[in-house]
Amino acid sequence: MLAAAGIPSPPISFVQVGPLTVHFYALCLLVGMIIAVAVTNRRLVRRGVESGKVIDIALWTIPIGLVGGRLYHVVTHPTDYFAAGDNLWNIFAIWEGGLAIFGSILFGTIGTYIGCRRAGVRFLTFADALAPGLLLAQAFGRLGNYFNQELYGSPTTLPWGLQISSSSPAYPPNTPPGTLFQPLFLYEMIWNIGGALLLIFLLERRFAFHRGQAIGFYFLWYGAARAVLESMRDDPTEFYFAGLKINEDVAILAAVVGLVLILVCRRRQPVALPEPVTAARAGVS
Repeated sequence: MLAAAGIPSPPISFVQVGPLTVHFYALCLLVGMIIAVAVTNRRLVRRGVESGKVIDIALWTIPIGLVGGRLYHVVTHPTDYFAAGDNLWNIFAIWEGGLAIFGSILFGTIGTYIGCRRAGVRFLTFADALAPGLLLAQAFGRLGNYFNQELYGSPTTLPWGLQISSSSPAYPPNTPPGTLFQPLFLYEMIWNIGGALLLIFLLERRFAFHRGQAIGFYFLWYGAARAVLESMRDDPTEFYFAGLKINEDVAILAAVVGLVLILVCRRRQPVALPEPVTAARAGVS
């Protein structure tokens, strides 16, 4: 397989700006966060929430979500950080990659709930407003994976196969130089952007979504795709459950949770409800 036939990986993953080292991975995460906040703010305002409330909530969601994402990654990859001779400070080097979205979702949900309580916004109102922005943010995060030469799958002969430098620490051992790999980061980027556009421009316009169904769609859409993509990943996994990689299990669980949310929210709320402005006026749910 000829590397020249595939998608080239970026030759650099950071730039030096004076005394500062700007990592493209971190920059992609930052851009994704800004887009998510902007999209969510616009959708919240349409639901009757004061503009800018999203910032109050994001100040809880983002840092707690980042901690959760890193914690999940470290716990599920212990030999990368706790082997003999390893520098434990690398646990905190998130700019080098290693943020697990499922950990970010779990801890970010906790942060969001705290932020919503303090800001007086319904939790599900905020979650529904966040859904498409979250998909877009994750798409930009996957672009960061591209710069770090990570999140790729098994070898392939497809013309859009991804080139990975054979000198990369993540390059699969005993694999000939010039091998192309499935660009899983690209597949997920396209899927996430497609899901956000589908939700905003088709589903929510054609159907009367009930509170909780937009975030349910997010879990179903993302979980289903992630379960498939995880089965295609070629990097080693240290934990398995029921014969599947732990991330496959969690992805399937996320999809099931999304489906249950969609069904339960419609069953409990047979008529689409207007969104309350604050928890003080309608109670937090």
